[in-house]
Amino acid sequence: MPKKTIGRIDKADFSTLDLFDIDIKIDTGAYTSSMHCHKVVEEDHLLKCLFFDKEHPNYNKKIIVFKNYSTAKVKSSNGMVQNRYMVKTSIILFDKKYKINLTLSTRDEMKYPILIGRKFLSKKFIVDVSLKNLSYQQKLSNQE
Repeated sequence: MPKKTIGRIDKADFSTLDLFDIDIKIDTGAYTSSMHCHKVVEEDHLLKCLFFDKEHPNYNKKIIVFKNYSTAKVKSSNGMVQNRYMVKTSIILFDKKYKINLTLSTRDEMKYPILIGRKFLSKKFIVDVSLKNLSYQQKLSNQE
């Protein structure tokens, strides 16, 4: 299958999480993909996550519950290793649904709530940093 070109930023849908047109940043420096949430609580074998982003009204104060989750060690750009929760979900880019693993992190003031790393991009996409919103533009043109 030929690789699709993606730009440095885009908007994606996470239909299984009921999140649409969410800003994503393509981060080729990161191995794993990450979703930013403001509160993560593990209770009764469920992972409850509070999502909040001022820029996305349907992201605001949405609580999403995951039945299937694990933990992963993630090394940040400053060399610190963190133990994070990881969830499996799907992402829609270029009108195609892909499976994706996302680690959950709590970081305020993030411009992009989702970072997409090399593990997901590998064998699917080529990154052209001079471009942006290619998937979102295709989605909009298909809706016309």
